[in-house]
Amino acid sequence: MATYKEIKGTNIEVLASDPSNPVEGQVWYNSTSAVLKGQSVTSAGAWSTGGALNTARSGLAGAGTTTAGIVFAGKTPPNSYVGNTELYDGTSWTEVNDMNTGRYEVGSATAGTQTASLAFGGGTSGPDNYYALCESFNGTNWTEVNDMNTGTPGRYGLGGAGTNTAALGFGGYFTPPASRTSATEIWNGTNWTEVNNLNTGRTGIGGCGATNTAALAFGGSVPPNKSETELWNGTNWTEVNDLNTARETMASIGISTSALCVAGYTTTFVAITEEWNGTNWTEVADLATARGYGVAGGGSTSSGFVAGGETPSFTATTEEWAAAGSAVTETFTDS
Repeated sequence: MATYKEIKGTNIEVLASDPSNPVEGQVWYNSTSAVLKGQSVTSAGAWSTGGALNTARSGLAGAGTTTAGIVFAGKTPPNSYVGNTELYDGTSWTEVNDMNTGRYEVGSATAGTQTASLAFGGGTSGPDNYYALCESFNGTNWTEVNDMNTGTPGRYGLGGAGTNTAALGFGGYFTPPASRTSATEIWNGTNWTEVNNLNTGRTGIGGCGATNTAALAFGGSVPPNKSETELWNGTNWTEVNDLNTARETMASIGISTSALCVAGYTTTFVAITEEWNGTNWTEVADLATARGYGVAGGGSTSSGFVAGGETPSFTATTEEWAAAGSAVTETFTDS
């Protein structure tokens, strides 16, 4: 039998946990968290607050979805480089086994999952502490697999796309000699192979894609910061329409035909979100918290997340994206 609580003259159903399939207009009182909640549909795309990371950091990477996300690697204060890995269930983050080599600004197979992710490249402090290392995650442990080819000894600040068996890595920075590279490599699940370069070499580059034959690269720094966007067709990169705001070290969400470029650094940290429709970038709703210097992202243009970064302090905050027309659960405050 249902239990009700009178709130401001209205009887509201009391539930110990949120309903699994709430309908638009449904309102309930969550007795566990002691909050009033309701289900609505967004009229425009919007960001909302998610569960905080256990470890605040920047330079981390991510993949997965808003209900099954993963983040890994990064830099923690004051200057520690970590392999911390956390999994998201749509409410909270859980720490799992670390990467074998802690580092930051790694590339990620952005279409990876909680049980099948890939991290490649990255760096720590100093000109010789860049990596060509590649690690694969199986849901429990990270395993070192074959290294990338380009960069001596490696590169950081690179973009990525694809899955843990069919990935693409591009751009980044390596030294010596100091260089923002345009190098692109394809991963087939066993080895990396050098293929045709980006048109514009850069570091702190954004990227996403469902496979290693269809990817999007955007932004980054040469310096100055860049707005250039390039589309990969499995053979070549083609320059397409630019971002509205040039920036670096942003979060990347989506695939080559439908993507989000979120936050990043211009001459300051920004909260700007732009959506790619396969032809053009359009500015949509800003994040609540401006951030940059490496922000993790995952999901799609319908439902995505960002986590971590610098604000300029190291942050653990997570924000979740819901596109226009999406069903969202809201928490009501007493006012």
